[in-house]
Amino acid sequence: MSSTEPPFSSIAIVGLGLIGGSIALGVRERWPSARVIGVETEAVIAHALGSGAIDRAVDSVTALPETSLIVLAAPVRQNIDILHQIAQCKEVVGQTVVTDVGGTKREIVNAARALPPSTIFVGGHPLGGGERGGFAFARPDLFAGRPWIFTPEGDRSADAVDRLSRLVGGLGARPSIVGAEEHDKLMAFLSHLPQLTASALMETVGNAAHGEGLRMAGRGLVDTTRLASSPADVWRDICLTNADAIGDALDCLIQRLTQLRGDLERGDAIEEIFNAAAKWRSELIKERE
Repeated sequence: MSSTEPPFSSIAIVGLGLIGGSIALGVRERWPSARVIGVETEAVIAHALGSGAIDRAVDSVTALPETSLIVLAAPVRQNIDILHQIAQCKEVVGQTVVTDVGGTKREIVNAARALPPSTIFVGGHPLGGGERGGFAFARPDLFAGRPWIFTPEGDRSADAVDRLSRLVGGLGARPSIVGAEEHDKLMAFLSHLPQLTASALMETVGNAAHGEGLRMAGRGLVDTTRLASSPADVWRDICLTNADAIGDALDCLIQRLTQLRGDLERGDAIEEIFNAAAKWRSELIKERE
């Protein structure tokens, strides 16, 4: 396959929010010959068609024509429901690859075991996002330089993983392979905990300072709470499908905050935690600047 030939000749994207819309725009820019089909609400479809992100639209996954790749880009539990619909749809299944972009992997990987043997599911999670969702904020370079994790099961998915890796590489992402269990535990700390912390922090500060007080805030609060504009429906599903791992991550943070709370008049824990945090922050931003 040449570098100019798309890894998938036809791609159906179910959900054209920030992630799904950015995939559509990126594919359109990188492989103009690929046929992109959208499944979304009428208003979003009109926007996507008008911008040239998709070639055509259908109103449900059961109305999809034969497609070489289906990308599930709705919230996690909706993706699982759609997966069940795909399993029952004889027009869709066949030599089709199905992937998703959800922030948790264990439940959807388990659900995918009900698909017919000829339909290959590979769990996926692009770590390129933004503080605001929706197609209006989608852009073709959203994934540039960002990790895109796949959680395949078994040897049957090797060819699908190779093609998916070429696809996301063409969008600028860096594909990697991680087990579903490991993914969910790791993301509880790298993604889910920061989101819940930022939202809880912003809600706490806002309730105390109100609008007039917030106008006196500096860049520290603005930068720290960037994630607090994220949509609740997406994160509700993530919490429900990764509650055990997120609970462990929250317990670790609460333990550290309790330690700080008890040490305010001495400062020993403050020095210890701040020094360790500075070291790990340096590691986090290494090669990113």
